[in-house]
Amino acid sequence: MGRTSVAGVARVGRQSQRSAPGPLPRVADEAIVLVGGQGTRLRPLTANIPKPMLPCAGVPLLSHQLLRLRQAGVRHVVLATSYRPEVFTTYFGDGARLGLRISYVTEVDPLGTGGGIRNAAGWLDPDPEAPVFVLNGDVLSGHDLTGQLAAHAAAGAEVTLHLVRVPDPRAFGCVPTTGSGRVTAFLEKCPDPVSDQINAGCYIFRRGTIEQIPAQRVVSVERDTFPGLLASGATVLGHVDSSYWLDLGTPAAFVQGSADLVRGVLPSVAVPEPGPALLLPGARVAPDAVVDGGTTVGADVTIGAGATVSGSVLLDGCRIGACARVRDSVVGLKARIGERTALTGAVVGDSARVGADNELIVGARVWTDAVIADGAIRFSADC
Repeated sequence: MGRTSVAGVARVGRQSQRSAPGPLPRVADEAIVLVGGQGTRLRPLTANIPKPMLPCAGVPLLSHQLLRLRQAGVRHVVLATSYRPEVFTTYFGDGARLGLRISYVTEVDPLGTGGGIRNAAGWLDPDPEAPVFVLNGDVLSGHDLTGQLAAHAAAGAEVTLHLVRVPDPRAFGCVPTTGSGRVTAFLEKCPDPVSDQINAGCYIFRRGTIEQIPAQRVVSVERDTFPGLLASGATVLGHVDSSYWLDLGTPAAFVQGSADLVRGVLPSVAVPEPGPALLLPGARVAPDAVVDGGTTVGADVTIGAGATVSGSVLLDGCRIGACARVRDSVVGLKARIGERTALTGAVVGDSARVGADNELIVGARVWTDAVIADGAIRFSADC
């Protein structure tokens, strides 16, 4: 049957004549995870490390996703890399430590979400009917992957998207569906959205559908592939699951996600004992210091006498001075925070030095290796 290109994906004429779906598959055993972005909104944290590799509750963010995929029956994961690919291969290797087989494919030039998926297709089983999970590498989610797979199989869909409902979808764009769950449109951000459902960044593709994405071209699944499938009459399904979901694209979201994992708000097998704080090997906390709110205290971190740290991420080797106050903030590798300095919603880059008696509030970002003198920045008369 003939096929003609429609908006980044071939028109699939077979869909309307497709026979009733057969038995539900027991498992989708392959996945692609898109980890090629540079994480510019998280700078300076991502100056030296890809966003999916940032420590989140003691392990890279990507580890939580890979372990969830393994729990859902996935055994082979293709990581679609671009920025600093060696960081992924060095840490995860062949994946055996996680009970997975991991393959790596690196984009020399960025290909977009759709192009990245198509670029990874050569590492997958060639069975055109096999379901394949595709995840964005910067999302934390507790939704039911096996439930999404069952919905995909029951509908005989080409693609099934995980959708979440949000109070204000204006910042995301929206994905309206029919009563049966079929997606009817992909709408850009607008002041008056027709639906509160948004794309949550986890898809199940029919393997053959991935092959219809043009190879070696910049393609967006959101703007090209999915609208193209709708135009061809293919079944694109929206699976609504409003379990925990968070896009870790900003420092505030990254801190929240890490704290939620530590406290058990989002369970993860990588955090076997949720609690008020997570202390990694070699962390030293003064007896009268207070550490809570889901804080992660990295390896070889020192927290001085009388200090208070809440809901924050302290990366390996950093130092928090006596009587300092750190809330909802990230302190980078080997950074130094001086005595009595207060951080609230701030980011301090790797090896930076913030002297004593400073006050940095929401939105402040201290760049890697920067030095701030004692008492140089204040937003109040007294810290």
